[in-house]
Amino acid sequence: MKLIDAKNIGFSIEGKTILDKVNVCLESGEMLGLIGPNGAGKSTLLKVLAKLNESFLGDYALKQKNISDYSRKDLAKIIGYQEQSAPVHWPLPVRRVVELGRLPHQGFSEKLTDHDQQLIETAIDKAQIRDLLDREVSSLSGGERMRVLLARLFAGEHKIILADEPVASLDPYHQVHVMELLAEHAKAGNAVIVVLHDITLAARFCDRVILLDKGRCVAQDNVMALHESKQLEKTYQMSFHKNKMGDDVILTPWRRL
Repeated sequence: MKLIDAKNIGFSIEGKTILDKVNVCLESGEMLGLIGPNGAGKSTLLKVLAKLNESFLGDYALKQKNISDYSRKDLAKIIGYQEQSAPVHWPLPVRRVVELGRLPHQGFSEKLTDHDQQLIETAIDKAQIRDLLDREVSSLSGGERMRVLLARLFAGEHKIILADEPVASLDPYHQVHVMELLAEHAKAGNAVIVVLHDITLAARFCDRVILLDKGRCVAQDNVMALHESKQLEKTYQMSFHKNKMGDDVILTPWRRL
């Protein structure tokens, strides 16, 4: 099932073009990566898809319905957005932050149901943050805070997760753990779009990537195909080393060209 069908997406700020006629198609069960150099437009595109940048050009259909036809609350039930280095402005307990993921699904009573509680507990265990529950989120390290915010996303039961560099502040163990969780979410009949700078993780976990450069889509394919066509090298101005580990192919940035 096609969940997102965005065509000719354009976005400008003060006359400067940030996105230029970018197409995004996202199918149910798919994990799509957005990759490219700094300033390529990855985060801006993700915000457009989350309807946080609303003054975009082009056509955007969500579940075969125009994005403008959704209320903010209905949109929040379908799409969960995790911004890059998301700040937390209040000294809330970690559990309360995760509980906020259920807000779009709550009625006027704002009382958590047994179903809500079950989803919250599952999200806490998925993100492996049970040992953090008694702390205030403002006291956490950047990596710990990111795991808490991801737990909030999982508690939200979103059909689509849009995550902007969710592994940027994590150690290697938790980087792989987060990517496994996002891939698992997609394979359960949902979908994920994730912004990544780590090409190795993109190659390993993403079914397909969109390679952006200067606001334009350079190519769309799996990472290994982009490597074989030399498109990665051309865009990043880097050589990449390919190696095998069991049945997996590992792609590592190697030398500046």
